[in-house]
Amino acid sequence: PQAISVLALHRGQLIAVSIIGIILGLIGLFLPTVALLFVAIVFGIFLVASGIFRINAALITHRLPAGIRWLSAILGILIVAAGVICLADPFGTLIVLAYLIGIGWIAGGISDVMAAVQGSVRPRWFGWVAGIIAILAGIVIFVLPALSLSAFVLYASILLLVVSISALLTMPRAAK
Repeated sequence: PQAISVLALHRGQLIAVSIIGIILGLIGLFLPTVALLFVAIVFGIFLVASGIFRINAALITHRLPAGIRWLSAILGILIVAAGVICLADPFGTLIVLAYLIGIGWIAGGISDVMAAVQGSVRPRWFGWVAGIIAILAGIVIFVLPALSLSAFVLYASILLLVVSISALLTMPRAAK
């Protein structure tokens, strides 16, 4: 049998990943609600699978102390329950995820402002600007979570299309 060259294999992978990226980008661009619903469902499935893994580990791992075994099992049950809740109400899940992102941005913004106040960031104004922007973005997510998620999908879809098309246009040429 004839061996496949590394370049041909690499080109094939780039083409496949780029086509998937273009399809996902178009879905996100033209069907943002479907894309968000898909994210929520995949997140719910991930939680269920992760919880089952923890429960399984608690049951079959023999060298764990009893306390750790029980903790792992209880966490697994809670994670499975959270996954089921996510699957039962995917749009509610998205709002909770938006709030978590908002909390993360506000916390990061406060951290950036504190770094600027303490002088551990140079130039100081950059810490102030970055912190204030992050805090404002977090507040916007709290005030308008659905609109914020729609904006995320729009920007992510555009970036996914640009990156995927760029990868197709800049991939190594086939050897003649």
